[in-house]
Amino acid sequence: MRYAVALALTAAWGLTANPAAAGDPTVEVLHYWTSGGESKAINVFKSAFEAAGGKWIDSPVAGGGGDAMNQVLRSRVLAGNPPGMAVLKGPNVTEWAEQGKLAFLDDVAAKDDWQKILPPLLNDIVKYDGHYVAIPVDVHRVDWMWVNPALFAKIGATPPKNWDEFNAVAEKFLAAGITPLAHGGQPWQDATVFETVVLGIGGIDFYRKTMVEQDLDALGSDTMVKVFDQMRKIRGYVDPSFAGRDWNLATAMVMNGQAAMQIMGDWAKGEFLAAGKVPGKDFLCVPTPSDGGYILNSNSFAFFDSDGADKAAGRELLAHTMLSEKVEIDYTRFKGSIPARLGVSRDGYDSCATRSMDDLEASIKTEKLVPSMAHEMATSGAMRGAIVDVVTEHFNSDMSSEDAVKQLVAAVEQAK
Repeated sequence: MRYAVALALTAAWGLTANPAAAGDPTVEVLHYWTSGGESKAINVFKSAFEAAGGKWIDSPVAGGGGDAMNQVLRSRVLAGNPPGMAVLKGPNVTEWAEQGKLAFLDDVAAKDDWQKILPPLLNDIVKYDGHYVAIPVDVHRVDWMWVNPALFAKIGATPPKNWDEFNAVAEKFLAAGITPLAHGGQPWQDATVFETVVLGIGGIDFYRKTMVEQDLDALGSDTMVKVFDQMRKIRGYVDPSFAGRDWNLATAMVMNGQAAMQIMGDWAKGEFLAAGKVPGKDFLCVPTPSDGGYILNSNSFAFFDSDGADKAAGRELLAHTMLSEKVEIDYTRFKGSIPARLGVSRDGYDSCATRSMDDLEASIKTEKLVPSMAHEMATSGAMRGAIVDVVTEHFNSDMSSEDAVKQLVAAVEQAK
């Protein structure tokens, strides 16, 4: 029965389904999507691939926002045992492609017309030297604030529109004995909050100069001192047990009324939806304070070059399956993101998703769309690490803002 499904799909698409020659198309998938919403999302890919005749070998690595998985990936590649496919994003795709480790996907890209169905920015991100080397599967917005409306009603407040209002609302929550901000004390989560503050305090041009271009004058400016000043205030708005907390547990704090807000990308929405919560009623999605910016994160998957007809067939079949319209829609509804594929129907998407679609289109027109540093879209892994180390050291110590700025400039200089 499974082969019959595969034969129908591959014949329509132009593949050759021949298990006798190649065996089942097989892919081992290394990923870090283990939370409730993320797990449901990746299972959409798994189920669709298996329904089409593929064999999916699941290799999850929990924790760290992908940092732990990347360590496993590096170890396996060095040992000569790479996975079939792994979650890779932004400059990390280029770094692996430069080493000659990634399989080219030009054939499937041409058959499915990726140049037309994907946004220009994502087409650029997943190409190396003119070749497609990864599959972008979604667009995530990083600069979201997830709000518990019942707690805001309790103190008679509305979600903040600038950082001064954020601080004032947070002080009201503290006075009422309510944790203002749910946060997990992990470096990537600290960096997520940090880049939203950079955008809100400094604006689009300042964000580009610091997070994308790493301009030393901008990094060492008084504006960056103000960013660290705001981070110090935010540190006072989290609960004492934040250290090491996973992001989805921080989301649960907002969901369960233990905290009023969380600053996190829209994968957090997947946790609310997985728990049966309704946007606009049980939770609110509000952009973090800025002048109309949109911080982009996009998940993509890259195939590692490996021998075997079954693995080559698996690459083609899975790449086609992941970017099919129905799979994109089903996947993004669980993931909390919006599709990478253009022209997908908005029917069935919730208010947070349609707001994200509208804001994405607006930010493209106004040139206020920027890539995420915290989520590996804006700069190299080494540069990201240099920035994140300073951010998290400042957040978890009594380091002054002035000293943090000096350390940031020094760390970036060394990483260049």
